[in-house]
Amino acid sequence: MAEAAANSRPRHRRAPLPASLIWGGVLLTAILALAIAGPSLSPYDLDALQLDMRLMPPSAVHWLGTDEFGRDVLSRVLNGAQSSLLMGFGATAVSLLFGVPLGLVAGYYRGWADEAIMRAVDVMISLPPIILGLLILSVTSPSLWKTVLAVGFVYIPIITRLTRGITLEVASEEYIQAARARVEGGWYILFHEILPNAWPPIIVESALRVTFAMLLAAALSFLGLGVQPPASDWGLMIAEARPFINSAPWIACSAGAALCVTVIAINLVGDGLREALDPRLARRR
Repeated sequence: MAEAAANSRPRHRRAPLPASLIWGGVLLTAILALAIAGPSLSPYDLDALQLDMRLMPPSAVHWLGTDEFGRDVLSRVLNGAQSSLLMGFGATAVSLLFGVPLGLVAGYYRGWADEAIMRAVDVMISLPPIILGLLILSVTSPSLWKTVLAVGFVYIPIITRLTRGITLEVASEEYIQAARARVEGGWYILFHEILPNAWPPIIVESALRVTFAMLLAAALSFLGLGVQPPASDWGLMIAEARPFINSAPWIACSAGAALCVTVIAINLVGDGLREALDPRLARRR
């Protein structure tokens, strides 16, 4: 009887993963694999000059054509994937490294710390991201890592404000009051009680923030403040293709398509994570 009753109980099935998360994850994994293996998969060297084959259209020899120096566009797109993805994910990591602790402190301690942090955040948010990035990079010589730090600095206020809002909500929960009653230290409560419960929305926002970081980094490279020649980067490739946009559109289109597909993949992952981690959306599936 007991066994029959146990077997008759409804079993809770684990909700399937959102389709956007699956397809976005597959596409993003393929892009990351191509970025890692890009140098070895490139049919030509990154800077192999073939002046007699300048601005050749796509063909069986050069699948995506050649640029103004006769360099293979496919090889440059594959090699540029590493720097473009590094700027997107690296800048997001920088913004998380500084934005999350600042948001936790502002939301938990309140008072003068909250006022000082949030007024600085308001000042930074009041400036358009591209202008703030230009201001940061204009005082130093451009390079890949400086672009990563600059773009990451631009998005620190967004992460700080998000983390602060989550902290304000979580800090009113009963288990936080119980931790205070046990006379736990503030830093213990922040990083052992609040932060583990704040990660889901932060992870979702970070996945979406990668796309904004990649687009901003590409814009800065387009303006000459990102990766410098002869290195390859999708934003730099688009900038270099400007004079030839009518005569050789395949140069800009190849780099632009790679950037577009990557942004779509990351957005799909972000939407899928939001649907999987948000209980209100999960109940609808």
